[in-house]
Amino acid sequence: MQTLNIVLIEPEIPPNTGNIARLCAATGAALHLVGKLGFSIDDRYLKRAGLDYWDKVDLKQWDSLEQLQQQYLDGRFWYLSTKVARNCYGADIYQAGDFLVFGKETAGLPAELLAANPERCLTIPMPGQVRSLNLSNAAAVVLYEALRQTGQLQ
Repeated sequence: MQTLNIVLIEPEIPPNTGNIARLCAATGAALHLVGKLGFSIDDRYLKRAGLDYWDKVDLKQWDSLEQLQQQYLDGRFWYLSTKVARNCYGADIYQAGDFLVFGKETAGLPAELLAANPERCLTIPMPGQVRSLNLSNAAAVVLYEALRQTGQLQ
């Protein structure tokens, strides 16, 4: 079965990326880092958050989202944002091999990207009093729902 993919566009906070790397190691998802990173891949905080799991992560780096999409022409990309209405828990949204795309911690995904892909934009429902989750928490919430829907949780 094809693995799912987590895509982080210009992540800024090393522990978030380290936690997501650990999440990917735990679930078998691939991790794609896109664009300018707000840290060095050798950053000690990044390594500490990922603990000793970095060798178990299918990690790829890309200069741009366009470069990644050109490599996976048949890929299905889902864009996660607090600025859209479609719930990420909808029935039968995900397929094996899908790409779950998250923006940088301080700005999210660019408005132009969301506007160009309205049918592929999803949000995590927030019934409480906050506007968003921490990036690593959001990635975990959506990835586990995608794993559930694709039958990859045993």
